[in-house]
Amino acid sequence: MSKLAILIISLSILFTIFALSILVSRYAYKRAFYFPPTHPVLPFYASNEDEEEILKGLNDSSRLLCNEDYEPIFIESFDHLSLFGRYYHVKDGAPLFIEFHGYKGDACRDFSGGDMIFKSLRFNTLLVDQRAHGQSSGRTITFGVNESYDCLSWARYARERFGDIPIFLVGISMGGSTVLMASNLDLPKNVKGIISDCAFSSPKEIICKVCRDIGLIPRLIYPFVTLGAILFGGFNPNKRSAIKSVKESRVPIMIIHGEADKFVPCQMSSEIFESCTSEKYLHTFKNAGHGFSFASDVPRYEHLVKEFIFNQLEKIK
Repeated sequence: MSKLAILIISLSILFTIFALSILVSRYAYKRAFYFPPTHPVLPFYASNEDEEEILKGLNDSSRLLCNEDYEPIFIESFDHLSLFGRYYHVKDGAPLFIEFHGYKGDACRDFSGGDMIFKSLRFNTLLVDQRAHGQSSGRTITFGVNESYDCLSWARYARERFGDIPIFLVGISMGGSTVLMASNLDLPKNVKGIISDCAFSSPKEIICKVCRDIGLIPRLIYPFVTLGAILFGGFNPNKRSAIKSVKESRVPIMIIHGEADKFVPCQMSSEIFESCTSEKYLHTFKNAGHGFSFASDVPRYEHLVKEFIFNQLEKIK
Protein backbone atom coordinates (compact mmCIF):
# COMPACT_ATOMS: atom_id res chain seq x y z
CA MET A 1 0.00 0.00 0.00
CA SER A 2 1.39 3.39 -0.96
CA LYS A 3 2.16 6.13 1.53
CA LEU A 4 -0.56 8.27 -0.03
CA ALA A 5 -3.17 5.55 0.49
CA ILE A 6 -2.09 5.09 4.12
CA LEU A 7 -2.31 8.84 4.63
CA ILE A 8 -5.82 8.99 3.14
CA ILE A 9 -7.02 6.09 5.29
CA SER A 10 -5.50 7.64 8.40
CA LEU A 11 -7.12 10.99 7.67
CA SER A 12 -10.45 9.28 7.02
CA ILE A 13 -10.26 7.47 10.36
CA LEU A 14 -9.39 10.70 12.18
CA PHE A 15 -12.21 12.56 10.47
CA THR A 16 -14.68 9.81 11.39
CA ILE A 17 -13.56 9.90 15.03
CA PHE A 18 -13.81 13.70 15.03
CA ALA A 19 -17.27 13.67 13.47
CA LEU A 20 -18.53 11.03 15.90
CA SER A 21 -17.13 13.01 18.83
CA ILE A 22 -18.99 16.12 17.67
CA LEU A 23 -22.23 14.17 17.19
CA VAL A 24 -22.00 12.50 20.60
CA SER A 25 -21.13 15.83 22.22
CA ARG A 26 -24.09 17.54 20.59
CA TYR A 27 -26.39 14.75 21.77
CA ALA A 28 -25.01 15.11 25.30
CA TYR A 29 -25.58 18.88 25.18
CA LYS A 30 -29.17 18.43 24.02
CA ARG A 31 -29.92 15.90 26.79
CA ALA A 32 -28.29 17.77 29.67
CA PHE A 33 -28.30 21.48 28.92
CA TYR A 34 -30.69 22.41 26.10
CA PHE A 35 -34.08 23.64 27.31
CA PRO A 36 -36.12 25.78 24.91
CA PRO A 37 -39.37 27.40 26.11
CA THR A 38 -41.52 24.74 24.42
CA HIS A 39 -40.18 21.98 26.71
CA PRO A 40 -42.42 20.92 29.60
CA VAL A 41 -41.35 21.47 33.18
CA LEU A 42 -39.65 18.45 34.75
CA PRO A 43 -42.13 16.93 37.19
CA PHE A 44 -41.45 16.14 40.82
CA TYR A 45 -41.30 12.39 41.40
CA ALA A 46 -43.02 11.03 44.49
CA SER A 47 -41.44 7.94 46.05
CA ASN A 48 -44.42 7.01 48.24
CA GLU A 49 -48.11 7.70 48.81
CA ASP A 50 -47.44 10.48 51.31
CA GLU A 51 -45.38 12.36 48.75
CA GLU A 52 -48.13 11.83 46.17
CA GLU A 53 -50.54 13.66 48.45
CA ILE A 54 -47.97 16.39 49.05
CA LEU A 55 -47.60 16.89 45.30
CA LYS A 56 -51.32 17.52 44.92
CA GLY A 57 -51.10 20.24 47.53
CA LEU A 58 -48.03 21.77 45.90
CA ASN A 59 -49.79 21.99 42.55
CA ASP A 60 -52.72 23.81 44.15
CA SER A 61 -50.38 26.15 46.05
CA SER A 62 -48.34 26.93 42.94
CA ARG A 63 -51.45 28.04 41.06
CA LEU A 64 -52.38 30.32 43.93
CA LEU A 65 -48.88 31.81 44.05
CA CYS A 66 -48.78 32.54 40.32
CA ASN A 67 -52.23 34.12 40.49
CA GLU A 68 -51.32 36.49 43.33
CA ASP A 69 -50.72 40.12 42.44
CA TYR A 70 -47.10 40.72 41.58
CA GLU A 71 -44.92 43.21 39.74
CA PRO A 72 -43.22 41.72 36.66
CA ILE A 73 -39.54 42.63 36.53
CA PHE A 74 -37.05 42.18 33.70
CA ILE A 75 -33.30 42.69 34.01
CA GLU A 76 -30.42 41.97 31.63
CA SER A 77 -27.89 39.24 32.37
CA PHE A 78 -24.14 39.66 32.00
CA ASP A 79 -24.36 37.90 28.62
CA HIS A 80 -27.36 39.95 27.45
CA LEU A 81 -30.24 37.60 28.19
CA SER A 82 -33.56 38.91 29.45
CA LEU A 83 -34.23 37.61 32.97
CA PHE A 84 -37.71 37.65 34.47
CA GLY A 85 -38.87 37.77 38.07
CA ARG A 86 -42.12 38.20 40.04
CA TYR A 87 -41.88 40.74 42.82
CA TYR A 88 -44.40 40.31 45.64
CA HIS A 89 -44.56 43.44 47.78
CA VAL A 90 -45.74 43.01 51.35
CA LYS A 91 -44.23 45.86 53.32
CA ASP A 92 -42.04 48.90 52.58
CA GLY A 93 -38.50 48.51 53.86
CA ALA A 94 -38.93 44.84 54.76
CA PRO A 95 -36.21 42.25 54.06
CA LEU A 96 -36.23 40.78 50.56
CA PHE A 97 -35.92 37.09 49.70
CA ILE A 98 -34.74 36.29 46.17
CA GLU A 99 -35.74 32.74 45.25
CA PHE A 100 -34.18 30.44 42.62
CA HIS A 101 -35.94 27.28 41.41
CA GLY A 102 -34.54 23.95 40.25
CA TYR A 103 -33.40 22.29 37.03
CA LYS A 104 -36.15 22.38 34.38
CA GLY A 105 -38.44 23.53 37.17
CA ASP A 106 -41.08 26.16 37.72
CA ALA A 107 -40.59 29.04 40.14
CA CYS A 108 -44.15 29.07 41.49
CA ARG A 109 -44.24 25.31 42.00
CA ASP A 110 -40.79 24.95 43.55
CA PHE A 111 -41.45 27.76 46.07
CA SER A 112 -45.16 27.24 46.63
CA GLY A 113 -44.36 26.12 50.17
CA GLY A 114 -41.25 28.02 51.17
CA ASP A 115 -42.52 31.35 49.88
CA MET A 116 -45.34 31.21 52.44
CA ILE A 117 -42.80 31.30 55.27
CA PHE A 118 -41.34 34.62 54.14
CA LYS A 119 -44.71 36.24 53.50
CA SER A 120 -45.99 35.10 56.89
CA LEU A 121 -43.16 37.17 58.37
CA ARG A 122 -44.29 40.20 56.35
CA PHE A 123 -41.20 40.05 54.14
CA ASN A 124 -41.04 40.82 50.42
CA THR A 125 -40.14 38.15 47.86
CA LEU A 126 -38.71 38.10 44.36
CA LEU A 127 -39.44 34.84 42.55
CA VAL A 128 -36.97 34.39 39.69
CA ASP A 129 -37.34 32.45 36.44
CA GLN A 130 -33.83 31.10 35.89
CA ARG A 131 -32.30 31.48 32.42
CA ALA A 132 -33.92 29.23 29.79
CA HIS A 133 -36.96 28.81 32.06
CA GLY A 134 -40.35 30.46 32.11
CA GLN A 135 -40.30 34.04 30.84
CA SER A 136 -36.51 34.37 30.99
CA SER A 137 -34.69 34.04 27.68
CA GLY A 138 -31.92 31.64 26.71
CA ARG A 139 -31.95 27.98 25.77
CA THR A 140 -29.03 26.61 27.76
CA ILE A 141 -29.10 25.53 31.39
CA THR A 142 -25.60 25.76 32.86
CA PHE A 143 -26.14 23.94 36.19
CA GLY A 144 -25.43 27.08 38.21
CA VAL A 145 -22.29 28.18 36.38
CA ASN A 146 -23.82 31.19 34.60
CA GLU A 147 -26.89 31.21 36.83
CA SER A 148 -24.67 32.23 39.76
CA TYR A 149 -23.80 35.43 37.90
CA ASP A 150 -27.52 35.94 37.24
CA CYS A 151 -28.00 35.66 41.00
CA LEU A 152 -25.40 38.39 41.45
CA SER A 153 -27.27 40.57 38.92
CA TRP A 154 -30.55 40.13 40.81
CA ALA A 155 -28.89 40.99 44.13
CA ARG A 156 -27.35 44.12 42.63
CA TYR A 157 -30.69 45.10 41.10
CA ALA A 158 -32.35 44.72 44.49
CA ARG A 159 -29.65 46.78 46.20
CA GLU A 160 -29.99 49.57 43.63
CA ARG A 161 -33.80 49.63 43.75
CA PHE A 162 -34.58 48.98 47.41
CA GLY A 163 -31.50 50.37 49.09
CA ASP A 164 -29.83 48.92 52.16
CA ILE A 165 -32.56 46.46 53.15
CA PRO A 166 -31.49 42.95 54.25
CA ILE A 167 -31.41 40.53 51.32
CA PHE A 168 -31.47 36.73 51.54
CA LEU A 169 -30.75 34.38 48.63
CA VAL A 170 -32.76 31.17 48.62
CA GLY A 171 -32.54 28.20 46.24
CA ILE A 172 -33.81 24.68 45.83
CA SER A 173 -32.06 21.87 43.91
CA MET A 174 -30.13 23.55 41.06
CA GLY A 175 -31.30 26.84 42.54
CA GLY A 176 -29.63 25.79 45.78
CA SER A 177 -26.39 25.25 43.92
CA THR A 178 -26.89 28.57 42.13
CA VAL A 179 -27.02 30.60 45.34
CA LEU A 180 -24.07 28.69 46.80
CA MET A 181 -21.99 29.30 43.68
CA ALA A 182 -22.82 33.00 44.06
CA SER A 183 -21.58 33.03 47.66
CA ASN A 184 -18.00 33.95 46.72
CA LEU A 185 -18.93 36.58 44.14
CA ASP A 186 -18.96 40.33 44.81
CA LEU A 187 -22.42 40.34 46.38
CA PRO A 188 -23.81 43.56 47.88
CA LYS A 189 -22.95 43.92 51.55
CA ASN A 190 -26.63 43.83 52.50
CA VAL A 191 -26.91 40.19 51.40
CA LYS A 192 -27.20 38.79 54.92
CA GLY A 193 -27.71 35.08 54.34
CA ILE A 194 -28.08 32.17 51.93
CA ILE A 195 -30.51 29.26 52.29
CA SER A 196 -29.83 26.22 50.10
CA ASP A 197 -32.16 23.23 49.88
CA CYS A 198 -31.01 19.90 48.30
CA ALA A 199 -28.16 21.38 46.25
CA PHE A 200 -25.61 19.36 44.28
CA SER A 201 -21.92 19.80 45.01
CA SER A 202 -20.84 20.45 41.41
CA PRO A 203 -22.17 20.11 37.85
CA LYS A 204 -19.69 17.32 37.20
CA GLU A 205 -20.68 15.27 40.25
CA ILE A 206 -24.43 15.41 39.62
CA ILE A 207 -24.03 14.65 35.90
CA CYS A 208 -21.76 11.68 36.65
CA LYS A 209 -24.22 10.48 39.28
CA VAL A 210 -27.08 10.57 36.76
CA CYS A 211 -24.89 8.75 34.23
CA ARG A 212 -24.33 5.95 36.74
CA ASP A 213 -28.06 5.82 37.47
CA ILE A 214 -28.87 5.12 33.82
CA GLY A 215 -26.09 2.58 33.34
CA LEU A 216 -23.47 4.76 31.63
CA ILE A 217 -19.78 4.98 32.53
CA PRO A 218 -19.10 8.56 33.71
CA ARG A 219 -15.40 8.62 32.83
CA LEU A 220 -16.29 7.76 29.23
CA ILE A 221 -19.34 10.01 28.91
CA TYR A 222 -18.41 13.13 30.87
CA PRO A 223 -15.67 14.33 28.44
CA PHE A 224 -18.35 14.46 25.72
CA VAL A 225 -20.70 16.30 28.08
CA THR A 226 -18.00 18.89 28.73
CA LEU A 227 -17.20 19.24 25.03
CA GLY A 228 -20.89 19.62 24.19
CA ALA A 229 -21.33 22.32 26.83
CA ILE A 230 -18.33 24.26 25.50
CA LEU A 231 -19.11 23.89 21.78
CA PHE A 232 -22.89 24.25 21.81
CA GLY A 233 -23.68 25.91 25.14
CA GLY A 234 -20.77 28.34 25.31
CA PHE A 235 -19.81 27.47 28.90
CA ASN A 236 -17.51 25.13 30.82
CA PRO A 237 -19.36 23.05 33.45
CA ASN A 238 -16.09 22.62 35.35
CA LYS A 239 -15.59 26.36 35.80
CA ARG A 240 -17.61 26.72 39.00
CA SER A 241 -19.02 24.54 41.75
CA ALA A 242 -20.82 24.96 45.05
CA ILE A 243 -18.18 23.05 46.95
CA LYS A 244 -15.41 25.37 45.70
CA SER A 245 -17.38 28.60 46.06
CA VAL A 246 -18.30 28.14 49.72
CA LYS A 247 -14.60 27.87 50.56
CA GLU A 248 -14.43 31.61 49.83
CA SER A 249 -17.83 32.66 51.13
CA ARG A 250 -18.24 35.51 53.61
CA VAL A 251 -22.04 35.12 53.83
CA PRO A 252 -23.77 32.97 56.48
CA ILE A 253 -25.16 29.80 54.88
CA MET A 254 -27.87 27.38 55.94
CA ILE A 255 -27.95 24.04 54.10
CA ILE A 256 -31.00 21.77 54.07
CA HIS A 257 -31.31 18.29 52.54
CA GLY A 258 -33.58 15.26 52.65
CA GLU A 259 -31.80 12.09 53.73
CA ALA A 260 -34.00 9.99 51.40
CA ASP A 261 -33.09 12.08 48.35
CA LYS A 262 -32.42 9.62 45.52
CA PHE A 263 -31.70 12.25 42.87
CA VAL A 264 -29.19 14.52 44.63
CA PRO A 265 -27.56 12.49 47.42
CA CYS A 266 -27.69 14.09 50.87
CA GLN A 267 -23.95 13.42 51.10
CA MET A 268 -23.38 16.25 48.62
CA SER A 269 -24.75 18.79 51.10
CA SER A 270 -22.54 17.29 53.81
CA GLU A 271 -19.51 17.79 51.56
CA ILE A 272 -20.54 21.38 50.83
CA PHE A 273 -20.98 22.01 54.55
CA GLU A 274 -17.54 20.63 55.36
CA SER A 275 -15.96 22.87 52.70
CA CYS A 276 -17.75 26.04 53.81
CA THR A 277 -15.58 28.56 55.65
CA SER A 278 -18.26 31.13 56.53
CA GLU A 279 -20.85 30.83 59.30
CA LYS A 280 -22.72 27.65 58.43
CA TYR A 281 -25.58 25.35 59.44
CA LEU A 282 -26.62 21.92 58.15
CA HIS A 283 -30.06 20.38 58.72
CA THR A 284 -31.24 17.09 57.25
CA PHE A 285 -34.73 15.58 57.14
CA LYS A 286 -34.78 11.84 57.70
CA ASN A 287 -37.53 10.60 55.38
CA ALA A 288 -37.60 13.43 52.83
CA GLY A 289 -36.99 12.85 49.14
CA HIS A 290 -35.69 15.40 46.64
CA GLY A 291 -37.31 18.77 47.32
CA PHE A 292 -39.64 17.32 49.97
CA SER A 293 -37.94 18.50 53.18
CA PHE A 294 -40.40 21.35 53.72
CA ALA A 295 -43.45 19.20 53.17
CA SER A 296 -42.10 16.28 55.22
CA ASP A 297 -41.96 18.33 58.43
CA VAL A 298 -43.43 21.81 57.99
CA PRO A 299 -43.13 22.94 61.64
CA ARG A 300 -39.45 21.97 61.91
CA TYR A 301 -38.59 23.44 58.51
CA GLU A 302 -40.31 26.74 59.36
CA HIS A 303 -38.62 26.89 62.75
CA LEU A 304 -35.14 26.33 61.29
CA VAL A 305 -35.60 28.87 58.51
CA LYS A 306 -37.05 31.52 60.84
CA GLU A 307 -34.33 30.92 63.42
CA PHE A 308 -31.62 31.41 60.79
CA ILE A 309 -33.29 34.57 59.44
CA PHE A 310 -33.81 36.17 62.84
CA ASN A 311 -30.25 35.34 63.94
CA GLN A 312 -28.89 37.18 60.91
CA LEU A 313 -31.28 40.13 61.29
CA GLU A 314 -30.35 40.43 64.97
CA LYS A 315 -26.74 41.17 63.95
CA ILE A 316 -27.86 44.28 62.10
CA LYS A 317 -29.38 45.94 65.17
